[in-house]
Amino acid sequence: MHTIAVIPEFNEEKSIGKVVRETRKYVDRVIVSDDGSKDRSGEEAVKNGALVLRHIINMGKGFSMRTGCDKAFLMGADFIVTLDGDGQHAPGDIPKLVGALRKEKLDIVLGSRYMKMEMPVTKQLGNWLLSSVSRIFFGVDVKDTQCGFKAFTRQAYGKIRWDSRNYSVESEIIMRTGKEKLKYKEIPIRTIYQDKFKGTTIIDGTRIFFRMLWWRMAK
Repeated sequence: MHTIAVIPEFNEEKSIGKVVRETRKYVDRVIVSDDGSKDRSGEEAVKNGALVLRHIINMGKGFSMRTGCDKAFLMGADFIVTLDGDGQHAPGDIPKLVGALRKEKLDIVLGSRYMKMEMPVTKQLGNWLLSSVSRIFFGVDVKDTQCGFKAFTRQAYGKIRWDSRNYSVESEIIMRTGKEKLKYKEIPIRTIYQDKFKGTTIIDGTRIFFRMLWWRMAK
C-alpha cells in the first residue's frame, strides 16, 4: 500500500530538512508544499529528499495542503498523511495513524494534542469551543479540531477535498467527515510547541466559528 506524506510549509528553513528526513522513514514519498516561502525552505526540502511544489505567492495553509494532497492523489497514494513543517509533530507517530486506518478499516484518523494535554491553555479553550460546535453542528465528536496531523485513505480524500484556503481547513475536513458519514477515529500524538505565536490565533478561531456556522446553515 502506497503512503505519501504531504507537508505544507511557509518559511520553515530551520526545521523542514529534519522533518522531511524523519518523515521519509515511515512513508514511500514526501511532498512538501512550499507556500511562497521567502527563505530557503524549498531548497532544504529538496536536499533532504522531498518532492517540492512551490507557490509563487503565499496562498494559505488550506490551499497549500490541497496542492500537496492533489499531487499525492495523482501519484496513486493509497494513504495520505498530512503534518506540519515546523517540527511540531513527531513523524514517528505516522505508523500509529496509518496502522489504525488499515487495521480498523477507517476512512480518516485524526491526531489529537488535547488527549495528552500537550497544549497551551488558550489553545485548549479555543479547541473546546470548536470541538463542541463540531459535535453539535456536524455530529463529529473530536477533542482537537485544529490538529494538522492526520491520515486518510485515497477514497476519503475524494470526499473531504476542501475549499478552505486558510486555517479553517481543519474544521472543514471535520465538517465533511460528518456530512459524508466517514468512519473516523481520534488518537493521541506527541507535540512540541516550537513557537507560541504560530498556528491558530483567537482571531482565526473566531473566523473559523463563523465559517462553521455558515456551513451549518448551508446544509
